[in-house]
Amino acid sequence: MRLISWNIDSLNAALTGTSPRAEMTRGVLKNLHDLDPDVLALQETKLPASGPSKKHQAALADLFPEYDFVWRSSMEPARKGYAGTMFLYKKGLDPVVTRPEIGAPEPMDFEGRILTLEFPDFYVTQVYTPNAGNGLVRLGDRQEWDKCYRAYLEELDKKKPVLASGDFNAAYQEIDLKHPENNHHSAGFTDEERAGFGQLLAAGFTDTFRQIHGQVEGVYSWWAQRVRTAKANNSGWRIDYWLVSNRLADQVEKSEMIETGERADHCPILLEIKL
Repeated sequence: MRLISWNIDSLNAALTGTSPRAEMTRGVLKNLHDLDPDVLALQETKLPASGPSKKHQAALADLFPEYDFVWRSSMEPARKGYAGTMFLYKKGLDPVVTRPEIGAPEPMDFEGRILTLEFPDFYVTQVYTPNAGNGLVRLGDRQEWDKCYRAYLEELDKKKPVLASGDFNAAYQEIDLKHPENNHHSAGFTDEERAGFGQLLAAGFTDTFRQIHGQVEGVYSWWAQRVRTAKANNSGWRIDYWLVSNRLADQVEKSEMIETGERADHCPILLEIKL
């Protein structure tokens, strides 16, 4: 099975925008289609609360004609047109779709951050983890989110093995970012967030990238858009993951980043696994 996950930083803009960045994003989407994934998970879709418009749906049908799609958008009391997730999966797969609420601090459960597909023998779930914010103003809420999300995955794992993807907003080890020495008090690399991610792994889940590649350095999934030289200098962070239940770890065949050329922000991540 081949699966891809990507924080797209606005599917809305990618499907309807005319900017050079929107064109680049559409180019990446076309490349992802050509890679023929069984499942494609998208985070930070920024779609309306009502979901994709007719224009969005027509564009998706043009880009991914062999796929069905489901979504979860941010809705009141959360901010509209914010966060959000979507799955595209090959027609005929017919998973059961759930949009869980995990008891996270408000309004996180209303921001469309988790979407789950249930197949006969396993789950595929994706997450767009809340950022701790400028000045770490949401660090406390983020720590509570991490506890609630971990409990959610543990409950799934009791029933069937889990494949969990997404933007976890945490660089776990120092080798997961270019400049760890400057970022111990930055959102995504605080001791608290790293500890939370470690507790998730300890709960029975495997970081598939490290499973395949060991302690390789210099491989990242996010480069700051606002720093023009970040991508060119590979000054990045690895904050996007495919995790699997430990009992599936030996079935992972490939886990890697997908190149996006000059386009900064997140790159898609690929998982190939025998199921």
